[in-house]
This record gives sequence, structure tokens and C-alpha cells, in this order.
Amino acid sequence: MRNMKEQNENRSLTIKIRVSKDEKKTMLGFLSKSTDKKLSTYLRKLGLQKPVTIRYRNESADEFLREMTDLKKQLNGIGNNFNQAVHKLHTLDRIPEFRTWIHEQQSQHKLLIRSIENIRLRINQLYEQWLQK
Repeated sequence: MRNMKEQNENRSLTIKIRVSKDEKKTMLGFLSKSTDKKLSTYLRKLGLQKPVTIRYRNESADEFLREMTDLKKQLNGIGNNFNQAVHKLHTLDRIPEFRTWIHEQQSQHKLLIRSIENIRLRINQLYEQWLQK
């Protein structure tokens, strides 16, 4: 496979075309829907009848990601409130019943935090995968 420099050296000729503002805007709109970064690359592929990869947005997946992001915010809020409540109860640990309850809740707290973190990581992974498509 030739490297980029060799490809550019072989492309020493230019083809100029004139377009209107609306035509250029339309071309840039098509470019933005493709995976190509440069208009020249996009137009070269079209002119040479090579495949152009078009991005496809699945709106149901967008909605799913929005819902998951909202869920993540809610879970973080719940985790923060739980943290604050447990911290407040630690000030009352001189009372034996509270001490027992606090120890029982600490394992539940760790499980909740771990679950929130797993959900957050998975949502971020899905979001990153979706952005690449």
C-alpha cells in the first residue's frame, strides 16, 4: 500500500469546477453525512465511482442513550444522597443499634456504588461506540 506522500505526489493535476453557494452548501451537507473529512476526498470518490460510506443515525438508539444518561444522573444523585445519609449516621455510631445498622448498610452502599459505576462505564462505552458510527 502506498503511503500518503506518494499518493499526493501522484495527484499533481487539478480539476476546477464552479458551483453556487447553495450547491456548495448541499455538497458540504452530504460530506458531513459521510465518513470522509475532506470535500476533495469525498468528491474524488464520487467522480471515480468508488464507494462512499455514509453515517447512519438510529434515532431509537439516540433516545435510548438520552434515557440512559438521565438514569445515570439519577443513580449518581441517589448514590450521593446515600453517601451523605451514611456519613451523617456515622456521627451517631455511639448508639449500639445505629452501629449495627451502619455496618449492615455499608455493604449495601458499596454494592450500590459499584452498580452505579458499572452502569456509568457501560453508558459511556455505548456513547463512545455510537459517536464512532
